[in-house]
Amino acid sequence: GIGWVCGMVLAMLVLAGVFESHIYAISSLFIGFIIFAIPVVMLEEKETISGDKIKYFPFVLLGAGVVGLITWMNPISGGAGVNLEHLNVGLAVFVFLAGMIAISAMVLPGISGSTLLLIMGLYLPIVTAIKDMLHLNFAAFPTVFIFGCGVLVGAFSVVKVIRRALERFRAQTIYLIIGLMLGSIYAVVMGPTTLDVPQPAMTFGSFNILFFIIGGVVILGMQKMKVTKQA
Repeated sequence: GIGWVCGMVLAMLVLAGVFESHIYAISSLFIGFIIFAIPVVMLEEKETISGDKIKYFPFVLLGAGVVGLITWMNPISGGAGVNLEHLNVGLAVFVFLAGMIAISAMVLPGISGSTLLLIMGLYLPIVTAIKDMLHLNFAAFPTVFIFGCGVLVGAFSVVKVIRRALERFRAQTIYLIIGLMLGSIYAVVMGPTTLDVPQPAMTFGSFNILFFIIGGVVILGMQKMKVTKQA
């Protein structure tokens, strides 16, 4: 928990300043995380998803479809923008649910809570709100408080549901996770359209190969550290 809080604070102080101006580089980094994490998950769960368990492959399509649908239905995609300084009941509920979903991603291998926030179009607004709080600008307190309540509720409820799913329906859940990861690529590609000043979705021309490689190196490096520690 201490590590998570420290990492979050440091990331907020840095990312909030570079996210919008370097959206394609950051998005390429996220894609690197996802692409390189997929084979890691598959190797880790090789026995779980192989053999007769291949019959659960449709859960991959379900997971990818869910993320794609959420991205397509994103209420602020296409440049509508969100102003979290003026919360109404509907938007407050949305922020609360986003907190629940983001924290639940911590127990899903390969799924990034920040990516899920990006899917919902709340990544930059939440990052900015938390950064403002760190700079003692308490105008963002309602947003951070509601999001924090969602995180706490998610930690004590959604996480338990996911844990039980992994215990009782592991193969189906792993295939679903892989599908979510694949669908997240589309969400990241569309991420620039959710900025305060919307930008075009990522293309091969705006894709940053260097940051993609950095993302892959981070994932593979952490996996190497894990293997080394286990040995």
